[in-house]
Amino acid sequence: MLKHHKYYVFLIGLYICLVSFPARAQITSTQKTNLISYLEQLEREFNIKFSYADEDLRLLQITVPDTNSLPEIIEDLRKKTLLNITKLDERYFAISKPNFVDICAIVVDNFENNTIMNATVEVLGNNISQITDLEGRFYLKEVPRNANIAIKHLGFKTKYLTVEELTGSNPCKTILMSPNYQQLEEVVVYQFLTTGITKKPDASIELDSDKFGILPGLIEPDVLQTIQALPGIKSVDETVSDINVRGGTNDQNLVLWDGIKMYHSGHFFGLISAFNPYLIEKVNIIKNGTSVQYGDGVSSVINISTRNNITDSFVGGAGFNLLSGDIYGHLPLSEKVSVQFSGRRSTTDFINTPTYNRFFDKVFQDSEVKDNDNSTNDENIVRNEDFYFYDFTGKLLYDISENQKVRISFINTNNHLRYTEKTDDRTATSLLDQANLSFGGSLESIWNSKWSTHLNLYYTSYNMDSQNIPSESQQLFQSNQVLEKAVKLNTNYKLGNGLNWLNGYQLNEVGITNFTQVSQPPYKSNIKGVILTHSLFSELDYESKNKKLIARGGLRLNYIKNLKTFKTFEKIILEPRLNINYALTDDIKTELLGEFKSQTTNQIIDLEQNFLGIEKRRWILSDDDILPITKSKQISLGLNYDKNTLYVGIEGFYKKVDGISTATQGFQNQDQFSGEIGKYDVSGIEFLINKKTATYSTWFSYAYNTNNYTFENITPSKFPNNLDIKHTITFAGTYTYKNFRMGLGANYHTGKPYTKPQEGNNSIILNVFPNKINYEEPNSSRLPAYLRADASVIYNFKIGTGIKSSVGASVLNILNKKNILNTYYRVDDQNEIETVEQISLGITPNFSFRMSF
Repeated sequence: MLKHHKYYVFLIGLYICLVSFPARAQITSTQKTNLISYLEQLEREFNIKFSYADEDLRLLQITVPDTNSLPEIIEDLRKKTLLNITKLDERYFAISKPNFVDICAIVVDNFENNTIMNATVEVLGNNISQITDLEGRFYLKEVPRNANIAIKHLGFKTKYLTVEELTGSNPCKTILMSPNYQQLEEVVVYQFLTTGITKKPDASIELDSDKFGILPGLIEPDVLQTIQALPGIKSVDETVSDINVRGGTNDQNLVLWDGIKMYHSGHFFGLISAFNPYLIEKVNIIKNGTSVQYGDGVSSVINISTRNNITDSFVGGAGFNLLSGDIYGHLPLSEKVSVQFSGRRSTTDFINTPTYNRFFDKVFQDSEVKDNDNSTNDENIVRNEDFYFYDFTGKLLYDISENQKVRISFINTNNHLRYTEKTDDRTATSLLDQANLSFGGSLESIWNSKWSTHLNLYYTSYNMDSQNIPSESQQLFQSNQVLEKAVKLNTNYKLGNGLNWLNGYQLNEVGITNFTQVSQPPYKSNIKGVILTHSLFSELDYESKNKKLIARGGLRLNYIKNLKTFKTFEKIILEPRLNINYALTDDIKTELLGEFKSQTTNQIIDLEQNFLGIEKRRWILSDDDILPITKSKQISLGLNYDKNTLYVGIEGFYKKVDGISTATQGFQNQDQFSGEIGKYDVSGIEFLINKKTATYSTWFSYAYNTNNYTFENITPSKFPNNLDIKHTITFAGTYTYKNFRMGLGANYHTGKPYTKPQEGNNSIILNVFPNKINYEEPNSSRLPAYLRADASVIYNFKIGTGIKSSVGASVLNILNKKNILNTYYRVDDQNEIETVEQISLGITPNFSFRMSF
């Protein structure tokens, strides 16, 4: 009985505690509760009364104050709810809503959790608006409490909410905005290798410079360096001016900048991109399945687009690295007009940095010329170089109305070199100037909900002037000029749900002049050609209701006429294109791509030994005789798995390219001057596995290619392509920790083919002038395998209100491995064979500092 008595006493005591202190227990809760329910608890707890209108307080939720003091509770409620709470006497309080309140919030992208600056915040029905700052924040004073707010930003769905929802937000409330994806632009792989790289349903890859994360060896979003991280794209000579896509040469890539065709893409002889990345908005890379609106580029399309929207506030930045300094800005002139500008210039002509020295050593490799028996380096040679580069861009943006927009762009790039070698008895000088100047304009019009048009015009000019002036013997002067004018009209009509019809017309006129003058023996040549191309194209885009099937198919008709050559010609070429993407499941998708393409411009490659180690490439036109129109056929089949944080993709392809010449392929053997016409076919497999989270991304890629030439008049007629890289492997990773971004990776590929001289006494063909080397079969030998490891790190910080800054450091080839990029041979004055080896970049550090505002 005693035990039961104690048990009852305990229960009674517990019941008294619960009854006596229910309000107190709830007051100290940290969970949100309805304001009216909480006021009723306060009335019971403190024996007070609140007078209010139920409709004013019914929807309000609060976090219960962590205090037992009534005055502190009342003050906390005033701050959190922005209500007027008036004490009438010791027991009664009156509560009412003020007519005007102050509100603040931070606007954030709900996809990558990035703040959104320059979003328009408008109080509907009132003349009150504001633009979010660099942190995505806005703060409005004296806003009507019963008003509604609209938050707008291009690329995001408009967000509507009431002022009441933001009332009492302390700290400022976070507002999430959803990206506004249009039809046929749905992103399948949101993060591909690093942030800012996405794979689209048509299998193209898109780079977003604003969201770009980090890649090993890169501290700035260099466009043409970045795309080399993608499977199937590489440069066998470590340059951006010689990018090889699926075994093709660089001149087989169509590079567009704001719709303008670019004939020059590199600074410092191709080691860095000529395009300032900080005004670039999107870069689209297409390896196959190209839309019919694009001509040229039998290997790929690299479409670079600068920022295309008018901002309400000034955006700009500046920075420098160990090669150059740059500045850029986007300046609004009115609600409908704004201008963009950028400028970059090298510091190479007045500051020698470790980065410059490594780049210089790679470009000028005379010290790598070796005799078979001993070194022939002349220690008495004094070398002087005057080298610099620069680029300028500008853009005018004018919105005539919401449905009509005018854009005018220009770009100017320049490289200048004067290189001199002096000894006691001779002086040799090489001069090289490369300049590109382009202008373009576009008019985008939306005529109704179904029909829109895009008109684009451009003029582009490229000039390369070179001189090789030794102290004695032959002097060489060369000039290469390209002039192109074009007009293009696209029309897009929505036939129905998920079905769009693209039609268009394009007119291109391209003229190329090649001038050559030799002093001994006297020789002069001035060859000019002009080709006019009319193109009609039509294409259907389809997306099923369940979005499982996305398909695009079309036909491009080219009428090509050569106007100013000894032999005029006319050609009609049909180019069908196909692009199909089908979702087998939510996570597994397959893609079938195919295309026919053609191009009339190619580059011939001058031998390095003719220009003191400096390579020159000159553009030429097809003439249907010495050089036919280059045509390609390609088909590929891919399978992709993408779920949560894992992406796995595999793609097989076959490509055949006809109408190539030994002069455009960079031959350095017995066939380099033959001018034979042939073809190449390449087949391969590209594999990528990518594990990605919010803080790290790691990937492994592998590519296998078999790339062979066929030249009927060469023995043997079939042999490996100069760009036949059998195996390519990349293993890399990036990591983000707070304000730090780090990247580390390694690249490996098997050696490319080259041709050795025959051994023994038959290595040189005598009794001819000049003496010639007797080679083995073409490309019957291979260079050693290539291996390079790179690292980079970037730290972001603020140096003031509204000013973001970053410092970055990178090291290319951290193992300092001497990879042989190319080997060729020549006969010296003693009738002996010299071996010339081009070596890769050595260990190359770089550093950058940037500010944006």
